[in-house]
Amino acid sequence: MNKQSSKLMKVIVLALLGTISLLLFFLNFPLPLLPAFLKIDFSDVPALMASLIFSPFAGVLVVAIKNLLYLAVSGASDPIGVLANLIAGILFVVPVSMLYHKFKGVKSIVSGLVTGTIIMAVGMSVLNYFVFLPAYAWFMGWEDMSSTAIKWGVVYGGILPFNIIKGIIVGLLFVPLFLKLRTWLEEKQTKFASS
Repeated sequence: MNKQSSKLMKVIVLALLGTISLLLFFLNFPLPLLPAFLKIDFSDVPALMASLIFSPFAGVLVVAIKNLLYLAVSGASDPIGVLANLIAGILFVVPVSMLYHKFKGVKSIVSGLVTGTIIMAVGMSVLNYFVFLPAYAWFMGWEDMSSTAIKWGVVYGGILPFNIIKGIIVGLLFVPLFLKLRTWLEEKQTKFASS
């Protein structure tokens, strides 16, 4: 495969994974006892795949493609939520990919998923408290969200546990998937690295 066709193949694979990610984004479900607007989905799985085959940046691109496609499809009804989803995806996917590319193997995937879950849960809690919830308060007129007590309640009672549970659920799905596809993934890595 020459350099030109390899680049084109990469673009096609990333666009395809971004589209699959969008479809998975629509297959979401709320968790009992948590706010209904927080929904679990498996749209980060294609981004994880891209980040393992290519690089952390490829994973970020798939997360970005998914969110741009979602903005286009949804008519930009919730740009704050889309931005939050983009950042959450990046905080989750990048640590997994970085640890995997440094150490390779199942242990690095598991430690990456644990690290990614912690970084996403803590990062999204901080960002929701200081950025996203105040933005909702301002844009949507949710006056309650500007109250410190309510923001803490939403972060501790919703955002933090939700992101921990989401990381665990996605991780539990991804590890067996990785074990099944490991040989195929390594073949693709070698193929794209050598072209």
